[in-house]
Amino acid sequence: MTNIESDKALGVINRLFDIAVERGASDVHLVVGKPPILRVSGQIEAIENSKELTGDVMEQLLFSMITEDERERFVRTKELDIAHQTPSGMRFRINLHWEKRRASMAARIIPQDIPTMDQLDLPPIAQGMTEYPHGLVIVTGPTGSGKSTTLAAMIEKINRSKADNIITLEDPIEFLFTSSRGIVRQRQLGQDFLSFAEGLKHILRQDPDVVMVGEMRDPETIATTLTIAETGHLVFATLHTYSAAQTIDRIIDAMPTTQQNQVRSQLALTLRAVVSQQLLPKVGGGRIAGREILVNNPAVANLIREGQIAQINNVIQTSANEGMITLSQDLTRLVALGLVEKSEANQFLRISEQIGDDDEVGQVAKRRGWLK
Repeated sequence: MTNIESDKALGVINRLFDIAVERGASDVHLVVGKPPILRVSGQIEAIENSKELTGDVMEQLLFSMITEDERERFVRTKELDIAHQTPSGMRFRINLHWEKRRASMAARIIPQDIPTMDQLDLPPIAQGMTEYPHGLVIVTGPTGSGKSTTLAAMIEKINRSKADNIITLEDPIEFLFTSSRGIVRQRQLGQDFLSFAEGLKHILRQDPDVVMVGEMRDPETIATTLTIAETGHLVFATLHTYSAAQTIDRIIDAMPTTQQNQVRSQLALTLRAVVSQQLLPKVGGGRIAGREILVNNPAVANLIREGQIAQINNVIQTSANEGMITLSQDLTRLVALGLVEKSEANQFLRISEQIGDDDEVGQVAKRRGWLK
């Protein structure tokens, strides 16, 4: 493809991205044999009057966004994560991959402005997590649940309120921070460090106060993250898990059997909180997060040390006075506030009895004034 063809292809894909922003989409999907597809308010829909993409056109579009080195790596490793910014200033987190030997793309729109914790409806207990002097805070949820946005809001609050040295390890860099009271250094996998484990090994020589780990992907990264939190630093990280208890299980199970007792002890000591969230359709359009929040109190720490992870849910349910909340309780709150349809919440939980006036969750909601 000539430079002119490459420029034209880049213009086409930037226009597709602009259309996605105009439609209020969260994601863009390009698949051979289908027209460009958007995810709007959680639903998949094709862009009207668009032609199906051929394999040749797909490669022209996707290769126009990447360098020759990135193209070689994409062909060799079959996967590539990049960030892309359009001329209009919108940023996208992009995953390029192969599907039936044909190039394909999934792109996530990154909002231009970092939302505040209030705008994300984060409760006071979560907002207070930015005040922890040290320890580990984990934000979890499935892909597309807003983990990166929640982390960005937390980091930005620290950046604006404290004179801290903040270092992020990301793949790729998503939200762009401007140093305020603090210093923010954003490092991207593959460009600024070779692996999360390697980046974390050297990070203590960079005088950090706060560290953000884009994802705890492997045993070595998990072990190093725990050590950094253990040495008196505040660490924020993400995992692809669905609940607080599952998060703790995942961390322990990822380690070799001979190290699991040590990891239990480290987690009991260093873990400060887990924020587990998932997105639901919001009344009136858009999506909103339902959250489960775990705070590591002495009871939780003891359960972690003793390997009794299954009992953590009981502690969450009975520790509302400490700011903890189950997902079903938070969804009840959202239903009561008219932000989520009861049918959507019931379908999401797959147990209709979990939200209602007569069950335990409903009684909790009444006591807190969520239901009249």
